[in-house]
Amino acid sequence: MSTSLHTIQQQESALLIHTYDRVPVLFERGEGVSLFDSEGREYIDFLSGIGVNALGHGHPAIRAAIAAQTERLIHVSNLFFHEYQAPLAARLAVASGLERAFFCNSGTEAWECALKLARARYHRASDGKRKPRLLMMKNSFHGRTLGSLATTGNPAYRTPFAPMLPGVTFVRFNDVAELEAKFDSSVCAIGMETIQGEGGVYPASREFLEAARELTRNSGALLMLDEIQCGLGRTGKMFAYQHHGIQPDIVTVAKPLAAGLPLGAVLAREDVAASFHPGMHGSTFGGGPLACAVAVAFLDEVSRPGFLEHVSTVGTYFADRLLHLKTRHRSIREVRAVGLMLAVELKSSALAKSVVTKMMERGFIINRTHDVVLRFLPPYIVQARHIDAMVDALDEVLAGGHANA
Repeated sequence: MSTSLHTIQQQESALLIHTYDRVPVLFERGEGVSLFDSEGREYIDFLSGIGVNALGHGHPAIRAAIAAQTERLIHVSNLFFHEYQAPLAARLAVASGLERAFFCNSGTEAWECALKLARARYHRASDGKRKPRLLMMKNSFHGRTLGSLATTGNPAYRTPFAPMLPGVTFVRFNDVAELEAKFDSSVCAIGMETIQGEGGVYPASREFLEAARELTRNSGALLMLDEIQCGLGRTGKMFAYQHHGIQPDIVTVAKPLAAGLPLGAVLAREDVAASFHPGMHGSTFGGGPLACAVAVAFLDEVSRPGFLEHVSTVGTYFADRLLHLKTRHRSIREVRAVGLMLAVELKSSALAKSVVTKMMERGFIINRTHDVVLRFLPPYIVQARHIDAMVDALDEVLAGGHANA
């Protein structure tokens, strides 16, 4: 039985803690790259639940995995075994080159675990000197829990919840000189998003990643990469760091892993993972049989021959269309893109906010991040025709917004 949007809005206003500024649309179902609202209107989804629905909506392999597993077992305590954690860990190990996995519920929980691993391993160095410091990036975002917030390089997220976890030093992203100047023997880890997502889709440069890898390798500190938004196929490779030929010590993933069910993972080198022993960390719900079964199905789909090549091909086509759009509109400051993680930076926050609204009115879901950035995270199954329709609509919206005035 359908409930009206107005009724839902009234109920939420009265009952929920006010943490979201929702768009007044009530979605009821999805199919492929499309969502349908309570009035039957179709929207082409270029956000995919902020990168979660990477296979689109209602994918047959995901539906089959959910249906089969709900008939058998939904939850069992991590005090016991079930049949899907090991196969999922094996697939992630092959894809990442990292031998061990820990499963949790979300990206921020995965980053918390990574921080704990770094502190556990290097709380004291072999010479007896403490190594408590974490070098993190300005303009970064790692999640909403207190540890993740403490390492998030945007003061607006941290300030309401101060004081933060001590021992965190921030570095300008992609500034090799500053990274080298702030690194010393007290650092236990350098952490960063391989591509800053919430910060506006800024990729780490090869030079910066190589410098971070060299510093940590020489000192014994860890290189931790947050691939919660950019990992698991989003860039046309299974992991974004694989574009640069470097190997991190810890990687965190989440968003698309279980195709909409809550699941995050920490992947770590064998010797780093040995810093934990039973009782030091855990999760009630993390890595349950339903989420892990779906994650296995997701990875099997993404690993099919030609799948990631499609992501690269349509990503390049999408970027080319946006770059051409930039030549037509002076309101576009920059286009940034890696695979199907793309951004159009505008010169006005007000314009960016208006564009998102007007695109929604035309049946296209995009979002705005970092005030002036239009962010695009479409499902991996997106086709050139969907991109054409969206870019043509964006062209009209920008022109109608007097973007060239």
